[in-house]
Amino acid sequence: MAENNGGGSVWVRTGQILTAFFSPIPLLGWLSGAVFAIFLEHIIGNSLAVLLGLPKIPVLFGFVIALKEPTLIPGAIAYVSLIFVIPICIIGRLSSPVTNLVAEKLLKLPLFFSVVFHVGILYGVLHFWSDISPYRVLTLKLTLIAVMMTLSLNVINGYMGEFSCSHPGFMALGAYAASVFSLVFFTKDRIFGEPLLSPVLGPFMFPLALIFGGMVAALGAMVIAIPSFRTRGDYLAIISLAFMFIVKSMIENLEVVGGPRGLSSQPNWANLPTVFIWTVLCIWIINNFVRSTLGKALNAVRDDEMAADAMTVNTRRTKMVAFLFAAFWAGVSGGLFAHVLRYVNPSTFGLQKLAEVLAMVYFGGLNSVYGSIVGAVSLSILGEMLRPLEIYKWIFIPLLLILVMIYRPTGLIAFKEFDVRSIVHPRKRDKE
Repeated sequence: MAENNGGGSVWVRTGQILTAFFSPIPLLGWLSGAVFAIFLEHIIGNSLAVLLGLPKIPVLFGFVIALKEPTLIPGAIAYVSLIFVIPICIIGRLSSPVTNLVAEKLLKLPLFFSVVFHVGILYGVLHFWSDISPYRVLTLKLTLIAVMMTLSLNVINGYMGEFSCSHPGFMALGAYAASVFSLVFFTKDRIFGEPLLSPVLGPFMFPLALIFGGMVAALGAMVIAIPSFRTRGDYLAIISLAFMFIVKSMIENLEVVGGPRGLSSQPNWANLPTVFIWTVLCIWIINNFVRSTLGKALNAVRDDEMAADAMTVNTRRTKMVAFLFAAFWAGVSGGLFAHVLRYVNPSTFGLQKLAEVLAMVYFGGLNSVYGSIVGAVSLSILGEMLRPLEIYKWIFIPLLLILVMIYRPTGLIAFKEFDVRSIVHPRKRDKE
């Protein structure tokens, strides 16, 4: 017993030491460490990889290389430690006096300036990290799109308390609508022929294509919402699942958009800055929505619809607005998805896509913007890291989800508000 208590106290003391070491570091400190690590990788990454016996710079933190050739695991761990883990921790801690001072100064300005400053540095980190490899760029774009999908579904399944399976259908409507908009107006295509407008205008009109895709998805949501909100629980899940299959079948039988062969030749307008900006807008708008009066009404409807109705909350209107709002952002993410891959196929928006986005929502946490971001990023990156395992990765990931559902039934970070002030400066949170 004495040995066990001694071992436990060692772990407690270790945790206290690590907490004391890392707690003073604000977000700006972590970003400073990440900037240094990215700079270090660009300078010595290739040389260090060769020195450690790796064939090339690890694309996704060494997992892909290590799983393909287990003998390279020590080299991959050493590379990630020397390039990322140790520099980020040391630079973050050493720079904490300066970064805390800068964060204090920024908080005296309007919050907008502090957010733009941090988001700008974050984009710089992501841009130069992904610049190492086109595969990193593609993975990062798809991860950002997954964040948008997960956030929008969480509005329905988390904040509204329903269970919807229609999001792949909304994403498909947005993907095809945005693609048709781009191809008809700005691109010469084998199906639609010559563009109606000058291709030079295309990149500037791309936001309109995404908004059009979101509006078409919202119209599709209206078609399902009007009859389905007369039901609840399992009935809504069945109706929304049927809607997903109807959309998929409809697109497969429309030869004007390629039918089962899919639609290709989308212009390359969804670069990293564009996807990043739309993701930031999505996070900001959805966070404001769920924290608004309408968002609080949505929570009231989720907790007790009859009580909310008795308290003069227009429950039908509240649910309708939330459903259309979530569908709009799913459509926008679909438009980005189609232009990132420059090809879209109806088979993409089936049960596998539904399983992926549901897993991200429930893994990250219901009723939480934090949780949606964590769930989308972690499962997207994990899926790519485990790609060398091929079919076996679909054993590992479900087991991970089962463990989370057993020990954290509501997800990793559930029912937690996204407070920008506490993110950019931890001391601000502690004072409050």
